[in-house]
Parts: sequence; C-alpha cells; structure tokens
Amino acid sequence: DTSQAAAESCECPCASSPPEGLGLETCTAPQCRDGCRDTGLYFDSLCSSVARQGTRNPRAQLKLVFICHGDEHPCLCPAPVAPTQCLLPAVGQVSLSLRRLNTMVTPLFFTDQFLQISTSLPSHLISGLGEHLTSLFLDTAWTRVILWNALLQPHVNPCSSHPFYLGWRTMVQPTVSFYVLLHRSPTLTWHTMGGDPGFLHLPGPRPQDLCPPGFPFMPPCWGLGFCLCHWGYFSTDITWQVVANMTAARFPLDVQWNDLDYTDAKRDFTFNKTSFRDYPEMVRDFHSRGLRYIMIVEPAISSSGAPGTYKPYDEGLKRGVFIRNATGQPLVGKVWPGPTVFPDFTNPETHEWWHDMVKDFHDQVPFDGMWLDMNEPSNFVEGSQDGCPNNNLEHPPYVPGVFGGRLQAGTICASSQQYLSSHYNLHSLYGLSEAMASHSALLRVRGKRPFIISRSTFAGHGRYAGHWTGDVGSDWQQLYYSIPEVLLFNLFGVPLVGADICGFLGDTNEELCVRWTQLGAFYPFMRNHNDHGNRPQEPFVFSPPAQAAMRNALRLRYSLLPFLYTLFHRAHSAGETVARPLFLEFPTDPNTWAVDRQLLWGGGLLVTPVLEAGQTKVSGYFPAGTWYSLTGVGAPALPWHPDSTIHSKGQWIILPAPLDTINVHVRAGHILPLQEPAFSTAQSRGKGMALVVALTPDGFARGELFWDDGDSWETFERGDYTELLFLASNVSTGSCWQGLGRAPVALAHLGLLCGWQVGKGTWRSPESTRGG
Repeated sequence: DTSQAAAESCECPCASSPPEGLGLETCTAPQCRDGCRDTGLYFDSLCSSVARQGTRNPRAQLKLVFICHGDEHPCLCPAPVAPTQCLLPAVGQVSLSLRRLNTMVTPLFFTDQFLQISTSLPSHLISGLGEHLTSLFLDTAWTRVILWNALLQPHVNPCSSHPFYLGWRTMVQPTVSFYVLLHRSPTLTWHTMGGDPGFLHLPGPRPQDLCPPGFPFMPPCWGLGFCLCHWGYFSTDITWQVVANMTAARFPLDVQWNDLDYTDAKRDFTFNKTSFRDYPEMVRDFHSRGLRYIMIVEPAISSSGAPGTYKPYDEGLKRGVFIRNATGQPLVGKVWPGPTVFPDFTNPETHEWWHDMVKDFHDQVPFDGMWLDMNEPSNFVEGSQDGCPNNNLEHPPYVPGVFGGRLQAGTICASSQQYLSSHYNLHSLYGLSEAMASHSALLRVRGKRPFIISRSTFAGHGRYAGHWTGDVGSDWQQLYYSIPEVLLFNLFGVPLVGADICGFLGDTNEELCVRWTQLGAFYPFMRNHNDHGNRPQEPFVFSPPAQAAMRNALRLRYSLLPFLYTLFHRAHSAGETVARPLFLEFPTDPNTWAVDRQLLWGGGLLVTPVLEAGQTKVSGYFPAGTWYSLTGVGAPALPWHPDSTIHSKGQWIILPAPLDTINVHVRAGHILPLQEPAFSTAQSRGKGMALVVALTPDGFARGELFWDDGDSWETFERGDYTELLFLASNVSTGSCWQGLGRAPVALAHLGLLCGWQVGKGTWRSPESTRGG
C-alpha cells in the first residue's frame, strides 16, 4: 500500500502534476529519475470513481502496478478509498503523446460479481487480447473479445486467455470470465465477473518495452526440429513405418509423436498391450537413431474402473487431489475415457501425485516430453454427470458472452472447489497450473530441460511450456491466421508456438500443404499433425515436386537452427521475442503497423510466405534498408541471385514465388549463424557451421551465437555455454557444404564464412575468412 510518506520520498523534479480539482498527488520513484521525461502517470478517475461509488465487497481491491525498467512499484487502492489516499508513482519515459490512462469515459462499476472499467485508447491500432483467430490488430468497431478458456467454439471462446493489449501498454490479470469491448471512439471496456483484477502497466519508448515481463523457458535444441504426428497411428508398427518412410524419403525428423492411439482405453499413463505391445522398445529404438518421442496426456483421469485396477485414480483418490463438487466428493465429468475426475493442480499434493504418475510411466516408456490437451478443462457433459448446484457462482448476475451463455458449457461446474478457491475464480488458470506441474515433474524425472506443448494457456505460461494453436482447419484462411497468432503469442511471452502444419480438421491438398510447410518452417514450434479419418499429410505422401519443395523448406530451417536457438536464448535470458511483427522492429514506419502476412525471426530475417491458392508471386513490405535474399540456402544446387538484393525506401515489392520457393531475406547489418543441415538436430550438431554476413552499405554487420549441449538444465545460469559476438567489415566469397549452394558476394556486401565449429569456449576460424 502506498502511503503519504512514500509519496513525499519521491523527488523527480520533472514529474507532472495531476489535473486540478481531483485532489490527487503523483510521485516518481527514485529508481526512475533518469528515465523521467515529464511523464507523470496517474489513475485519477479510477481512484475517484472508487471513492464515489465504493463497493459491496469490502475485501476487494484494485491492484495497480507500474513497471519502470524492470522495477515494480505497486499502488493498491482499497475500496472505499478517499481520492487523496490513492497515490501512484509516475515512472519511465513514454514517447507517446498520451500521458494519462483516461478512465473517465464511462463510470466504474465495482461489485462482488461484476466489474466494468473503460479507458480511452491512443489510436485504433490495438493488438493482443488473445487467443483469437483474427488479424494482428483488432477492429475497434464494437468488437467483443471473450476470455474464458473453452474449446466449443474457437471463434467465440478461445483455448487460452491472455488479457494483455498493446497500444496503451496494459495487462489485466483477472482469472474469472470476462470480455473486452472495443468501441469506435476508440475506447476499450473490460467486463469481468468479479475477482481481484490487477492492472499492470508497461510504459516505455519502444514496443519491445511494452511486452509482458517474464523469461520463457529454454527449450531443448531437439524441440526446435521437425515434429510429426497423426491421430490414427494405431500401432507401433504403423508409427515405426512412418519414421522409416520419412528416412527413406530423406526428410529431417526430430520428434515422433502419438495421439490417444497408444493408450489403453484412452486412459493416461497406460498403453495398449496389443497394438502397442512393444511400445517401450519402439521409443528406445527412436532414441538409438537420435530421435525423441512425445505422447499426448490429458488431465481428466478415468474413474470408472474397479478399485485397484487403475493406479492414477486409486492413488489420487487416496491423496485427495481431485476437484470436489458441492458435497465434497470428487466431481465426475466425462471425457475420452468415459466418466472422469479432474486433478486440482493448485494443490501442492497434486504436484507430488502427478510427479509419481509421470515417473511410473517414464520408468516403463522413456518418453522425452509431454503434450497437454483438453486442459481448459474440457468436459463432454455440462458441469458434471450430476449437474451443478443452483447458486450465484453457477448463475451469476452477469455472464460474459461465453458459448451458450452458461459457464458450465463444455467444462466443469464453476462452483466446484479447488485448493486455492472455487473453480469460478480459477477456471482459465487450469492449463497453466497443469503445465507448471508437468514442468516440475519432467525436470525431476528426466533431469533435463522439460519440453511441454499445451493447448490451454494463461499469462505466464511461457515460463513453463509452449503452445500449439489447437484444432485449426485445413484451409487457406487458417494458414493466414496462423501468422498473427504466432506473433501474438510471442508478444504474450510464449515464444514456442506453432499451428498444425497442413491443418488438423478436414483434408488438406498438395498445394496448401506445400505452402503450409514452407511457412511452418518458420514457426518457432514446427509440427505436422491431423485428425483421425483424414487424408494422410506426411511429407512423403505427396508428388515428387511437392516433396522437393517441402524438403527444401525443412533443410532451410535446419540450416538456420543455430540462429533460431540463439533467438530462444535471448527470449529466455532477456525476455525478447523469437518471431516478431514488423512494427516491433520498425515502430516509426506506419506501413509496418498492420503487416501480419509476413514475420520476422529476431530483427534480421524477414519471411514472406504465399498464403493464397494458385499464386506464383507474393507481395511483401520491406522497411527502408537493404535486404538480401536467402533463396538457395539449404537447397542443393540452387544458384544465388545477387540481383534479388532489395534496396528499399520503405515499399511493397512483388516477389516471384513458384511452388518450390519461400521468400526469405536477411536485413543488412546482421550476421546469421548457420549449420550444415542433417536428418536430425543430433546429427546436425556434429557438422560444420557457417555465417551469413549481410553488410550495410557502409560495410558493417554484427550477430551472435549462443551454444551449449542443447539439453541440460540451466546451462546459461550455471555458465556452461559458449556465446560469441560476430563483427564484420569485409567478407570474402565462400563456398560451403554440399546443399548450401555457392553464394557469390553481392557487391561485396553479402557473403558466407564457412568451416568453423563451436565447442565450449572455442572458435576455429576458416582460412578463407578475412576482415573483421
């Protein structure tokens, strides 16, 4: 709580004063004096509205937290409160002309089960508020965004909730259901079903400063390779054959996955003793080939077996780890195994029970990661098999626009009890809490970096797991939507994200699958997966020309893995994005603000995919500067095209894009580390490396490489790694490994440095290198 004494201790001479007549005071924390630029920030109307209207919940409070260069300065406004008691630190430098979070556009409503607060927006360009299938920027013409994790209708209820928007740097953290309404004015209104909402404000002069603070987990290197799955690999024989077909067709593969097919009666931590009788041997065989293995795990635990027949249920019942109904008994719903109960991952004992189940199964089948599905949590009956009580949690006075207008639709009863609170207050945290338990369990069981992909997520999820974008359709619109979704999750602090390549629902076609594979090669998380009963869509099932195009895309990704791995290190150590929208790098160029059909890897690699059927050209925006084409990298015997260098003044350019090509350009001034591609990351890590050096017109470039063993826990924190900074001023012509292609220097500004390897603390330069 902020006191008058605290206010008097702040001594920033350039802090602004609040408007006259409100009786408010502002102060600037001493830590922020260097960044103070007449940017007094205050929450005047919020505090005065609380004072005027009070609340029927004496325990409720609005938590206001401003971030100044990583330092948190809280301002708690207990209600009711006098305006003069609500003091807010003024922090940081804000380059926008809007200096105040104006909440006077509508009255504040603050009651037990309904909160409404509105704020004016600086412009119509508002991004965030995921998860949703839209363009990167939201339409402010009365758009409604629902945030209540559910699967039933992805366009209405998302599988994830990230109450963050970029525009006026605000993050709201209620865990109850709520929706956001965007007005034409432009104005944004939050409506929630109560709770204790916290408002986290992130001021800063650059868009990068406005992203949610946090440091995502560092994935193992193998998790950045190509992953393959299909709901319909009904046996170990089929799964083995798929891997053999990938090898025969000379496609890279790092991780083989299985959907529910492996289980016994669709129950967690079991396997079918008939069709998957040699399941442990299959996984060990994959390991001997340098591959990894991941299987699906769902939170709902079968409760229909006789006592003593299913350990996860028997142990969980004994240890009291399941969510309880109004009578204090485990709530019983229905998911794939039939009648099921739901672990309460907010209970510390549940984490111990989950670890024990993971360990028992890993002792039988040495899997490498976990795929968390149906964890909104999903439920095939409404609430429970016995229904839900008739109370104010099940039927609150206000329900945001969830599917069917009922909180129980597709999930469990809102009034069911968890360790921390009612499910009403914790619903959208379910996937996050499961990811936290799974992350801890895998780390303890394997002793290496956990690798987890989850469907349901919430703010903070990126610290524990990645995300795939759910059951997307096999169509061109979904291909396009995957780009803004990948970009948004990077802004949400979940950089390990991707969509099911070629689509999950419905049959794909060859052209769509080729184009999706080309784009998917630049998803941070790359997996081809589709639904049972659908036409096969593994790369090897298509025509030879389509296979060649997919193979080139995969080889390009594997060539760029050192660069991608370094970007993930930057995300883990500094909170940066991996895939990022153009406006994040070029915020002063208005043409970049709405670009969502292209993406950047870091600040130096621009990807311009084809997103429409039948197209052999594509239009892309190139911010001012020089851009060098990477066409030919990773593809055997393809010539380098020096005439494809783009000197842009900030313009849209039409690029040739035949079916075998995805346009990728390196930004002048950047150095990208590459590695000779192989059929898995385990193989490629033993091969030679190279650098792509893209000099600026005045002859300079820089880049970096982070390298470790790719799998051990906290190598960065323990100092067990190599980090290299590259600076270049002149580069000679180079010719690298078979398959990279010869790359003559374009006007002496783009080149390849080849033949060096990285070990801990070592760097061997090639003889062909000269210059800085």
